[in-house]
Amino acid sequence: MKYSVLGILGLVLTCHITAPAQAVKSTKAASTKTVTRKKSTSPAAQTTPEPVTSSLVVPSWLPPTAPLQPTATILTDLLNTKLDIRFDWAKQQLIGVATIAVQAHFYPQSQLVLDAKGFDVKSVRLLVKNNKEKNLNYTYDKRKLTITLDRQYTRTEPYEVRISYVAKPNELAAGGSAAITSDKGLYFINPLGTDKSKPRQIWTQGETEANSCWFPTIDKPNQRMTQEITITVDKQFKTLSNGVMTSSKPNADGTRTDVWKQSLPAAPYLTMIAVGDFAVVSDRWHGKAIDYYVEPKFESTARAVFGRTPEMLEFFSTKLGVEFPWEKYAQVAVYDFVSGAMENTTAVTHRQEDTQLTQRDLLDRDDDATIAHELFHHWFGDYVTCESWSNLPLNESFADYAQFLWIEHSKGTNEAALEQQKGLSQYLYEAQSKREPLIRYQYENREDMFDSHSYSKGGRVLHMLRKYVGDDAFFAALNRYLMQNKFSSSELSKLRIAFEEVTGEDLMWFFDQWFMKRGHPEIHVTHTYTNGQVNLHVQQTQDTTFTPLYRLPVTVTVWNNNQPIDHRIVVTKADQVFSLPASQHPSLVKFDAEGQLLGQIEEERTQDELLFQYYHARNYLQKHEAIEQLRPKMGDLSVSGMLRTALNDDFWAVRQNAAEALRKYKGAEGGAVRKELQRVASRDQKSQVRAAAITTLSSFSNEDFSSVYATALNDSSYLVVGSAIKALAKNPSVNTREQISALQDTRNETLLNALADYYALNGTVDQYQWFLRRMPDISDENLYQSYFEDFATLMLRMPPVERDKGLQRLEIYARTGSKFYVRLGAYKALSMMATTSPTLKATMRDIREKEKDQQVKAMFTMLQ
Repeated sequence: MKYSVLGILGLVLTCHITAPAQAVKSTKAASTKTVTRKKSTSPAAQTTPEPVTSSLVVPSWLPPTAPLQPTATILTDLLNTKLDIRFDWAKQQLIGVATIAVQAHFYPQSQLVLDAKGFDVKSVRLLVKNNKEKNLNYTYDKRKLTITLDRQYTRTEPYEVRISYVAKPNELAAGGSAAITSDKGLYFINPLGTDKSKPRQIWTQGETEANSCWFPTIDKPNQRMTQEITITVDKQFKTLSNGVMTSSKPNADGTRTDVWKQSLPAAPYLTMIAVGDFAVVSDRWHGKAIDYYVEPKFESTARAVFGRTPEMLEFFSTKLGVEFPWEKYAQVAVYDFVSGAMENTTAVTHRQEDTQLTQRDLLDRDDDATIAHELFHHWFGDYVTCESWSNLPLNESFADYAQFLWIEHSKGTNEAALEQQKGLSQYLYEAQSKREPLIRYQYENREDMFDSHSYSKGGRVLHMLRKYVGDDAFFAALNRYLMQNKFSSSELSKLRIAFEEVTGEDLMWFFDQWFMKRGHPEIHVTHTYTNGQVNLHVQQTQDTTFTPLYRLPVTVTVWNNNQPIDHRIVVTKADQVFSLPASQHPSLVKFDAEGQLLGQIEEERTQDELLFQYYHARNYLQKHEAIEQLRPKMGDLSVSGMLRTALNDDFWAVRQNAAEALRKYKGAEGGAVRKELQRVASRDQKSQVRAAAITTLSSFSNEDFSSVYATALNDSSYLVVGSAIKALAKNPSVNTREQISALQDTRNETLLNALADYYALNGTVDQYQWFLRRMPDISDENLYQSYFEDFATLMLRMPPVERDKGLQRLEIYARTGSKFYVRLGAYKALSMMATTSPTLKATMRDIREKEKDQQVKAMFTMLQ
């Protein structure tokens, strides 16, 4: 799964979400709290990793002790599931018959317990010889279906039960998390066709344990089954499910029945269906169907979005030495998906806003990283599955790292380094508020595992492992792990053993410190030169009460006479000095020259050393670091000269870094800098760089660049046009009002957000109506992040008599928004206006009191 987390929790009082692309320095002193802990003899307390003392100063990022979450005990093995299903669109229900083949795992069983959430169970029967059925007694509490068998069955006696039922997902209690925003399993989109902005669709989302909301099963990741799903739909719809379609037959009543069969076993959460009016664009790879399901109006660009899938299949199959094992590979774009994407075996689900792109959208972006992520899951997650959610990084860390591997292969080392930098920054951002082991046997909710630890941190840990053992050993070990555990569930020890068997080395130290312990190294590095040697002083400054003292193999590069010499060292102590030979005072000593370490590194270097680092950088990360470190000194001529040079770098992200670093520049080269930025804003080949230059020009207060912004309003890139609109929001120009007004009916969300920003500061009553009209076109994430706040900012300038309709709309979202953060964003917008209306305070109090999600209710209270 590619999760679409907003980084909201703990940050709800900020006006906008701070982009998690900024590394953070340690705030140890400011991030501690004193607590008193009592000793406990409970099993959960005994496994608590931190010391238990009567009075302990604990960092604020240390989560409270959570309950122990063991792997599910297997009493019965799933073997095969057959479903025969149809739908009641008006009631948003599924009518189904499930035939489930099972057998006792080891001990004889006289009872079968299935997960079945919110069903009407019509009958439960045992299949006996000659296709006859026998009624079975059962009890059902709307969560578990407990079936009493006719006798005891041993592990050598498979049997089948048939269950007739109706699934009612909309009657289930609302649930979900920041990563997976709903858990009702089965979703009807625009079921009555009343919303003209969306097609009618049905789709499912099973992770973590939500597929039991639409068919009875043993909904645990350590189960596996083959499957056959018979789907009856109106003839105008296409269907998609796991495996291959074995038949498709029209029916006399105007419906059609499709049968999908998957003959290889996979975990129940990976089962899916999708129904809709899709266009299907087809490719082939090694004789297997590779299909892309999109709305018909996006058929012409589907191949531009998904068309690198066959090349990815070839690349990953070759790298892993395991050819893609499944029957086919399909990808479908759906509306209102509850996460980023999902790796259902052979049939991946994507959010339509990420993958249904126009040619103009594709000028600014692609979805290759997500496509590679979900594809790699078909080895790590589908072929070999984590045995429990505690071991989720065995799925998600690998899929996250697949993004790096694909980008490295297809776009080069600089793009891969940029991907690595983003991942590190996302983890460090999250680490300000929590630090957990990667493999967590204690958590409150299994969906807590879907965070930047399991994804971004895990991906960076795998990169360090690759750098340590070398490419040949890394991929040989992955091959061994996959082959030894194929079509089964796994835990971390199996991965470690595979690496140890390949390398011949005991790697417990690596797996223990990076997978089983929380936190990361915080390193302070200085160096001196005396008597022909560099003395490199490395200190690990992290609090080792809660974080390990790390063993860190790392490369240090010493530059003499413009020649780099690499030294491989291993940091093992809290305070350590390494002596490295050097014939003269070096121009630069660079710790972690490859930029591989996951951690916070403070490395003392002079301005001259940082300038040398930029001009002699061996990778993107070194250039980026030099630019970031020298930003405060951009008034110095040598630094501004370096930044102007960086505006012409071969790699677009360096040019973007330089453009961003020059914001509010006040140095002696002001005229030359502004001229360079105008050139970049108009002519740089990369839209992200043009957009960054426009944003930087807008940071120069009381300066008129309206001609640049006016030109940019005609740019081919939505991103550039959006940046120009935001620049004009702060410095409006009479000459561009008509151009901006002409964009009001755009369908592009980048422009919609920019227009909302512009009208928040410059709008009138006419734009008040525009906000109301366009609100349904904004994604849930952007409603939260900016749109609601922009709307409230505009309303504060409206006469009170004009505000009622807007306040009513915000109240509806605050009470009934399907995503918790949508309710939160609407409530925050209401809070901005609370001082202007006595009755609004009473409304907000009622919203707080009626909110069912206790976490959201607490956030509401914080916003009072």
